[in-house]
Amino acid sequence: MQARELIQTFIEKVLAFPATDYTKDDQQYLFNVVLDLVGEGDAAAITPASQQLIDLKEALLQLAIANHQINDLAAEQDILGAKLMDLVTPLPSAVNRNFWTLYATDPQKALAYFYELSQANDYIKVAAIAKNIAYDVDTPYGSLEITINLSKPEKDPKQIALAKTMKQTGYPKCQLCLENEGYAGRLDFPARRNHRIVRFEIDHQTWGFQYSPYAYFNEHAIFLDGKHEPMVISAKTFSDLLGIVKQFPGYFAGSNADLPIVGGSILTHEHYQGGRHDFPMAKAVIDTPVQFKGYADIKAGIVNWPMSVIRLTGDDGTQMAALATTILDRWQHYSDPEVQVLAQDADGTPHHTITPIARMRGTQFELDLVLRDNQTSAEFPDGLYHPHADVQHIKKENIGLIEVMGLAILPPRLKTEMAEVEKYLCDQPNEMAAYHQTWADHIKRAQTVTRANVTEVVQTAIGKVFKRVLEDAGVYKRNPQGQAAFQRFIQNINQ
Repeated sequence: MQARELIQTFIEKVLAFPATDYTKDDQQYLFNVVLDLVGEGDAAAITPASQQLIDLKEALLQLAIANHQINDLAAEQDILGAKLMDLVTPLPSAVNRNFWTLYATDPQKALAYFYELSQANDYIKVAAIAKNIAYDVDTPYGSLEITINLSKPEKDPKQIALAKTMKQTGYPKCQLCLENEGYAGRLDFPARRNHRIVRFEIDHQTWGFQYSPYAYFNEHAIFLDGKHEPMVISAKTFSDLLGIVKQFPGYFAGSNADLPIVGGSILTHEHYQGGRHDFPMAKAVIDTPVQFKGYADIKAGIVNWPMSVIRLTGDDGTQMAALATTILDRWQHYSDPEVQVLAQDADGTPHHTITPIARMRGTQFELDLVLRDNQTSAEFPDGLYHPHADVQHIKKENIGLIEVMGLAILPPRLKTEMAEVEKYLCDQPNEMAAYHQTWADHIKRAQTVTRANVTEVVQTAIGKVFKRVLEDAGVYKRNPQGQAAFQRFIQNINQ
């Protein structure tokens, strides 16, 4: 396909895109814009994967590389790709107007509009997400979800080297600031020209609602504070989450914890995550009902889950947020040395916080409060309630909100590493990493492995490791001593 033909085909798709307001009179203008971005050199060897808009965009990126308009670094391709897809992305004011107009008659139509736009303009990387490996593994706690994350591109060493030579601007302050909307991007900061954020209010303050570009589950959303302020789990967190699930029907909303080790990857900007997905923890049932003094209308109990979860269910969100605040306050100051629970160090460094998750069940609010403790010790320097050393060959990173709920986000290295483990289990020549040796030998001893069942065997073994990871992160262990200690904490709340 010749360059002008490729550009013209792309422009025709832009003009036909339903969310834009272009007319045929804009055709030459758009053509000149794209021509200036990608150049006009020979495109004879470039064939789009399809005539779909995103595939045409990918072909234009290859044309730009061939014409030396950009080099082949992923960051430069992302920057140019976002510029091209910005051509079909309505202005932020138009997106917000369209969203709230639809919301007034049907909130689900508003959510569908924004989600479909975010996919169609390539902000949500649908093709990249499809590369992820995903499967379920049955455990005594229910079916856990396993994902080997292959969607996020790894940074090119050349890109890292070039980024070091760039002047540091400090703008935007982080990747969750409202200023990311429409940002051109640079080698050390992602392009966001085709990014849009729906504004809404929580307690008379401006917040933003967007989708995650590399989603881990259906309609993976992010709710971000309009101000760049650190994450804090407080009384406001609970009322915020309950307000969000009421305002965005069908979505759960949860927060990462606000302390290192047990917190998420971004603690510098207040934000929550949500989406249309029922996680394994949400499906888990209460196995030990409890009653909180003064809150007779709230059903409560300890959830049958490897981590330590108190579930609250009721009609009154204000009352529920008040009880959650009481539980948080007690937990932040509660110690039980008998089971290695310590609220703070001698110097006052805090160890206790909560990972909260809210959802609606019909007309009732449901709020899960996951108790977190970020102590370290000589035996467990990475964290007492963190994946222990013998499972870090599979999962070493912090156990954040998504993992807490039963979805493992595992590193991309495991795709190739597990292929080598499978060869080892089948007695084939292999290059299995040494840190998988003990685990692989255990698998071999435990069952008969054949070429026909080896993939299933390894996937099941990974699921069992993730179960252990969650059990490591559980403050009160699922044994008589641990559950008795959990009851002591419940009694402390009721004093």
